[in-house]
This record gives sequence, C-alpha cells and structure tokens, in this order.
Amino acid sequence: MKRVDRLSLTMAMVAIVAVALAHPAPAVAQWNDYARDAQHSAQSTVASQPLNQILWSTPVDLDPQFADGDLHIHYGSPLVTAANTVIVPVKTGAAGGFEVQAINAATGVPIWTLTTDYILPAHDWTPVFGPALTSKPRLYFPGAGGTVYYRDQPDSSCSTCEGQLAFYGLATYQANPTLYNANVEINTPITADSSGNIYFGFVVTATTPAAKIGRPARTLPIPIGRSPGSGSTHLISGIARISASGKGTWVSVVTAAKDPTMTEVAQNCAPALSTDSSMLYVAVSNTKAGYLVVLDSATLTPVNRVRLKDPKSGLDATLSDDSSASPTVGPDGQVYYGVLENPIGENHYRGWLLHFNGHLSESKTPAAFGWDTTDSIVPKAVVPSYTGSSTYLLMTKYNDYIQAGGTGLNRIALLDPSGSEIDPVTGYTVMNEVRSILGPTPDPAGGAKEWCINSAAVDPLTSSIIAGSEDGNLYRWDPQANVFSESIVLTPGIGEAYTPTVIGVDGTDYAINDATLFAVGN
Repeated sequence: MKRVDRLSLTMAMVAIVAVALAHPAPAVAQWNDYARDAQHSAQSTVASQPLNQILWSTPVDLDPQFADGDLHIHYGSPLVTAANTVIVPVKTGAAGGFEVQAINAATGVPIWTLTTDYILPAHDWTPVFGPALTSKPRLYFPGAGGTVYYRDQPDSSCSTCEGQLAFYGLATYQANPTLYNANVEINTPITADSSGNIYFGFVVTATTPAAKIGRPARTLPIPIGRSPGSGSTHLISGIARISASGKGTWVSVVTAAKDPTMTEVAQNCAPALSTDSSMLYVAVSNTKAGYLVVLDSATLTPVNRVRLKDPKSGLDATLSDDSSASPTVGPDGQVYYGVLENPIGENHYRGWLLHFNGHLSESKTPAAFGWDTTDSIVPKAVVPSYTGSSTYLLMTKYNDYIQAGGTGLNRIALLDPSGSEIDPVTGYTVMNEVRSILGPTPDPAGGAKEWCINSAAVDPLTSSIIAGSEDGNLYRWDPQANVFSESIVLTPGIGEAYTPTVIGVDGTDYAINDATLFAVGN
C-alpha cells in the first residue's frame, strides 16, 4: 500500500473515531423499573414493532380472583434486560404467593423461575409486586420481612448468583426472621437508579427492633425510630435505600414528612428520582391524606415536603391504597403525582394530577385526571403541529367514569404542562389538552370502554403511544393524526385494575390483559 493511501486511511479512521466520540452510540435500551426508568418516563429508546400478531403469552396470575367479573389487582410491570430477557412478576396463589420468571423474549421459552416468600401488606385491591433491574445487571425483588432478594446474570441459569439483603441489616433479620416476617412488609415497587442503588417503601405493623445501622434520620424533638419512654430503637414505616454495595439505610415516614400522624409510604407508590439522581420523591400518608416528600437520595435526609391538596376545594387530597399512582419527573425537573379528589365525587372520581417544581416549593397547574395513573413523558416532536412553549407533553388516561356521574366518554390524552384551560366538570383551571381520543369500543353502561393503563409506553421513534383498553385490545395511538393506526385483539376484554405497557429492546410490545402477559410484534 502506498504511503499516501495509508495516510489517507489513517486520517479517515481518525475522522470516524472523532465522529463516534462526538456522537456516541445510544446505550442499549432496557426497561428497568415500573414506567421504564427512575423518572417513570415510560419512554422507549427503540422503535416498537407493528401490532401484527401475538408472538407468545404467559400468565401473570396462576389463581386470579374475580369480583363480579373484574380483577381487583395491580399486576407488576414486566422488565426487559439489555440482552432481551423478559422478567415477569407472577402471582401464584389466591391471596398471595409470588415468583419471578425469566423468559427468552425472542422465543417465549422460560429460562429460570425463582420463588419468593414475599408477604403482601394489608389491602383491598391486591397491591403491586414490583421487581427492578440494575445495569450490573442485577435483578432485585421483594421478600418477606422487608428483605430483598437479588439475582445476578438474569439472562441465564445460575445457581450461585442469588442472595438476600435487609435494609436494617441481614444479621438482624436472620436473628429473628419470624418476628420480621410478621411485622415488616415492602408496600411499593422497587426503583433502581443508574448507579445500582435501590429504593422502596415499607410498612411496620408492630414493634420490631432494628440494628443501629438502620437507625433513621432524626429531625424531630423526639428521636424518630425510638419509642418515647421505651429506650429501644425499632423500625417505623418508611423509605429504604440499599446501595449497590449492599449497605442499607432508611428514614421513617414521620421524619420524611415532619408529621407524627403519617403511617406509611402510599401503597404502590414507586419512588422516583430527579434527572441527576440526587433527589428522591415519594408520597407518604396516613392511608387517607398525606404529603409528597423529597429526600437526598444518598442519605435519605429530608429536603422538603408539600401537603397534597385538592386544588379546587383546598381540602386534603385523598390518597387511596387502591391506587398505583407514582411520581413522574419531567426532563426539566418538574414533578407530577396523581391523587383522588376531596370531596369524593367532586371530579367524577377522576382525581387530579398535581404539579410541582423540583423542590416542591411551588404548586403549578394541575391536570383534570389523576386517579391510579402515572403520566408518561412525550417529546413535543411527536406532535409536530404543537406550537406551545413546553419542551415535552404528558400522556395520561382521561377516563370520565359514568358510574361517578361522568359521561362515560373514556379517552386518553396528551396534556401541555405549561398551558391551561377551564375544566368543564369542575370549572377549575387545568392543563390544556393538546390531543385526546375516545376509546373505540362502546360500553353497554354508556360511553366507551375504559382505558386499563397506569403507565403507557411512549415510542418517540414512531411518534406513537402503546395503550391497552378494557375492551381486550392493544392500540397504537398516533397523536399527530389523532387516530388509532394499529390494534390487535388480546382477549375478549375484562374489567381490571390498571396495568402498564412496555416496549422491549427489539421493539416487542408487551401488555397485560385478563391475568396474561402478551408479547406482540412482527
């Protein structure tokens, strides 16, 4: 080869490397948590496959319990590893019992199954059993007594890749597992950050000692974590953190909210992290009302809190244990969280999507729907005709329940968090509807079938949203044209608690209907 040719080739290679460094390849997508990531954006980084056929399906409930034909349960979100393994949370018994199953996404063939001794907290609707993935990769899933199990190498069978952790010290747990199993329960999905740390809520139902390593932060005159007059350190319902190295810390809900009447992290409320992972957001309650709190994610030191109020009445908003609403953090750091209205029925049981700045020091325009939903983040480019000032939009279900005095015209919607309009139901100023679309299937009770989603997958690459309905179909919504561009029948349809949709690393679409997970694509 001539010197000039080799020089040209070298210069070309340098140029290619320079371009690669300036424009690095995107990280391989995976669905780590409920609503995909620690901000709960539900936003895919790969294009979803067309809704052409059901590729495979698997049960997520081996003994579903029906009430008047409905399923009153929140199923945990499937997760997808970077190597395209689907992690499926499965309920195994009538009143509880859980396992996690790893499935080859390309074939639908199970790889491994692990059973957990996890015990559900007290409930009406069955709560979420919610695992999480870290980039290690490592899978975490809830166990009994507030413990967490982990599984390394989740893409293959491995008998030596498993372990158990306790945020208050594993030795403390192992000294009296019966006591802790009876009195400590994880009551939220697990959330993982980009560094491999995990966060979750837990409830404590009776006096339970804790090792000093788990002593919560103390910010009140009476040390929280110590019974007044008892002199014994013990666990109190709160928020736990386990670091990537396995070190556990926690803070009580009383300390987090600076309110001694708080008794739990809101059931099913998956903690959310700021975009730089420095701040942690979660709702705490007395099972009826409460606060959204923000903590330092590394130390769990309280930073601020805001009492959650019905924006129209000014009364405390209702925090229901039957909801699976979790905070969403926008790309600009603003925070959104769904609550029920007070008085109940004021807003047709639609609730409100409350809206705050990242410090929780400023309340902003709410949305007219917040019941049992975690809004998804939609880039403004998905709707090219949008001319507002927001850099992103919010996607949410927008049901109007006929049973609560509504029209029954159940929709899904895109909302402008910076825009406003007058809500026709309450007369209150709410976020502006950029797009909304009516469910296509008539309901015999009137109106259209409900949307059974609590987090809908957003696909910016095809400018669409994947959402499931109680009519048993999975839909692709094109918000720009405001049409359902694709749909596929999964089941004849069933009334049930709301479930998430997911997009895998190869673009496979995942949705749950009638206690079954369906993989849909080409």
